[in-house]
Amino acid sequence: MHKQETGDTGMSGERFGAFVRREREAKEIGLREMAKMIGVSPTYLSKVERDEFSPPAEDKVKAIAKIINCDADELLARAGRVSSDLSDIIRRRPIELAALLRTTKGLKAEDIARLACEVQKAKGN
Repeated sequence: MHKQETGDTGMSGERFGAFVRREREAKEIGLREMAKMIGVSPTYLSKVERDEFSPPAEDKVKAIAKIINCDADELLARAGRVSSDLSDIIRRRPIELAALLRTTKGLKAEDIARLACEVQKAKGN
């Protein structure tokens, strides 16, 4: 998995389709093979990779992430989406979670990871 950090996003400015194509080709997976693996037509995948079509639905994005060995949440973010399980968590506690997320703005990735570890310890997991 390639992690290129720029700004608060933790990702390069590379568009979803271009990123998927680059990663697919780096893993030497053919377009037709990848399309079959995720259950779409090669024509559709080609247009997604050229950013002519919007990224596919969440389940397809997660399947692509698994194939190219990329974190699913990172790839969903590139697609302009948030995983449905996270959306559900936020909907249940919107005020508290919005405040928590806003407090992490400007923190480095390793600081956020450390914070997540501390929360896991506090939960006893």
